[in-house]
Amino acid sequence: MRYHTPENFEDASAIAAGADGVTRFLAGGTDVLVQLRSDMVTPDDLIDIKHIAGVHDITPLRDGSWRIGAAVTGAEMSENALLGQAWPGVVEAMDLIGSTQVQGRATLAGNLCNGSPAADSVPAMIAAGATVSVIGPDGSREIAVADVPTGPGKTALKKGEVVTAVNLPPRGHGGGDAYLRFIPRTEMDIAVVGCAVSLTRDGDTITAARVSLGAVAPTALLVEDAAKALIGSALDDAALEALAKAAEAACKPIDDKRGTIRFRTHVAGVLAKRAARIAYDRAGGAK
Repeated sequence: MRYHTPENFEDASAIAAGADGVTRFLAGGTDVLVQLRSDMVTPDDLIDIKHIAGVHDITPLRDGSWRIGAAVTGAEMSENALLGQAWPGVVEAMDLIGSTQVQGRATLAGNLCNGSPAADSVPAMIAAGATVSVIGPDGSREIAVADVPTGPGKTALKKGEVVTAVNLPPRGHGGGDAYLRFIPRTEMDIAVVGCAVSLTRDGDTITAARVSLGAVAPTALLVEDAAKALIGSALDDAALEALAKAAEAACKPIDDKRGTIRFRTHVAGVLAKRAARIAYDRAGGAK
């Protein structure tokens, strides 16, 4: 195995583009190192991006958007009070990943690029309308997080492409988001179902919404019909029931030892209603 420590993302991309065999980028390492130690994957080239300038920066921009470097950890996100105020759902989703020790290493970019359908941060980023900045052999581009996962362990990133940052849009006035998951244990488990809701309200009326589900399909889902059930409502019982039905209808889960299709589908509707209530309250100024 060849271990690389490039000084910039252009060099990192060039190494990956020119490499043969299995290539992995190392940001936090909570997935890559576990896979390596368990002999699931043995990279021919391991490209460590942790030392590139800016990868640990959390930057609020003038337009109200946020740029989160590719190696920013969950712990660093949780410690940033302003980010937590702007996007509490994204922060709390990342905070659910693993133990305290894992939080000191795990990253949004890594959680996304690992390609797990049960990744906690991915539905939260999708609901937020997040994008990722990518550098590759053909230059730079920006991709919606919703378009990155293509299947279990697979992404839309091309050979040689590397994520440089996660971008969160301006929160705006009257906005709120939330993420909830169901797990068999109280902590340190993989989501059986996850749900994120981001919405904007004008007074009591919801004017915009995005709903995303995790662990109920081969990739995290953006559920447009669930968002439509919320828009124009004051989150009354009818809207919540319509939301739950839309969330359930979008599910394409599997039966396994962690949950049945019927159970996962039901829980998706329950979590959607609960997450919507939290997001709605936050949009109204509640903490």
